[in-house]
Amino acid sequence: MRYSKEHKLETHARIVKKASVRLREKGAHGIGVADLMKDAGLTHGGFYAHFDSREALVIEAFAYAMDRSTDRWRQLAGQAAPDQRLATIVDSYLSPQHRDNPGHGCAVPALGAEIARESPKTRKVFAAKLDQMIEMMSEQFHGGPSKSARRQAMAALATMMGTIVLARAAGNGELSEELLSAGREVVLGRAAAPKPTASKAEAPKSGARKPTAKKAATKAVSAAKN
Repeated sequence: MRYSKEHKLETHARIVKKASVRLREKGAHGIGVADLMKDAGLTHGGFYAHFDSREALVIEAFAYAMDRSTDRWRQLAGQAAPDQRLATIVDSYLSPQHRDNPGHGCAVPALGAEIARESPKTRKVFAAKLDQMIEMMSEQFHGGPSKSARRQAMAALATMMGTIVLARAAGNGELSEELLSAGREVVLGRAAAPKPTASKAEAPKSGARKPTAKKAATKAVSAAKN
């Protein structure tokens, strides 16, 4: 049975989309071609009608995932006021929701370490997509030359992606939450509010004056004389 060109393109796109999710969940080498095709509702035998090799699918799936992240950042930025665009992107990225959903999150924290061990062709595609991410993020840094904005974007992305890696490795407990919070503070320059050192019971009552050191010393001397 022959299918139209449009049907083949739709099937190809469905395979790439499904593979991008599974690769982010399981890793580049954590799932085989048969399973990837099964997820797309196809047989293993139909794989080579769409891709020359497994590497070709990995490259397309990885590129698809990175494009989706960049598109999402643009969408978030477009919905926020100019001075809130960076914060909107960072808060969405360094969130428990993103941490707990790698299959639909940024591909770099999920697969970056594995891509570094892949072929030069795979790394070249990754570098091109990463550069697009950097350019998009650099648009969120204002008040400086483009070179400075680009370097700020690089540092921000490195911090954000590294934070997600550590937060996922730490699970979803207190340490993981602290990591996410610290990452947001560093990228956005937010200082954490200091924790109170005294309980409400220990706090002085409203309107009550705290005795000065001089008065306290005078009372102590009087008591000693009596």
